[in-house]
Amino acid sequence: MEQKEATFGAGCFWGVEDAFCKVPGIIETEVGFMGGHVPDVSYEKVCDGSTGHAEVVHVTYDPQKVSYKELLKVFWKVHDPTQYHRQGPDVGSQYRSAIFYYDDEQKREAEESVGKLEASGNYTSEIVTEIEKAGPFYRAEEYHQKYFQKQGGGTCHV
Repeated sequence: MEQKEATFGAGCFWGVEDAFCKVPGIIETEVGFMGGHVPDVSYEKVCDGSTGHAEVVHVTYDPQKVSYKELLKVFWKVHDPTQYHRQGPDVGSQYRSAIFYYDDEQKREAEESVGKLEASGNYTSEIVTEIEKAGPFYRAEEYHQKYFQKQGGGTCHV
C-alpha cells in the first residue's frame, strides 16, 4: 500500500486531528509542531510563542482512497483562513493557518486551492494561510495525541 504524508496547521490541533481522523483513507494522524526555528520543542515551549512553530496535524494517508485535494477541503472546512495568528479563542503564531508541503505537486495543489478559495467570494477578508515547505515535525507529548478520543469527545474552534 502506497502511503503519503501531509501536514496542516489550523489552530488548536486537538479538533483538527479529530476532523482528519474521520476521513476515509487516513492511515494515521499525529499532532505536533512544525515551522519553527528551535529544535526538539515541547508544548510548553511552543506556547510561549518564542519558537516560531505552529500546532499541526501530521497525516499519513492512502492516496488510492483519499486525494490531497480532498484533504485540503477538510483543512479549509475546519478553520477560518482569514484569521491571522489565531483561531477562535486561541491567539498566537502557534495557531496560524498553514499548509506544509512535501513535494511540488502538493505545493501546486495548495496554491491552486488558495486561488479558488479567494475567487469564490466566500470571504470578505484576505486569506492569510501560509504555504511552506515541510521541515522537521516534532511530535507533541502523548497526552495530546487523539485527545478528544481519549476524553470521550470534545469541542474547540473546529
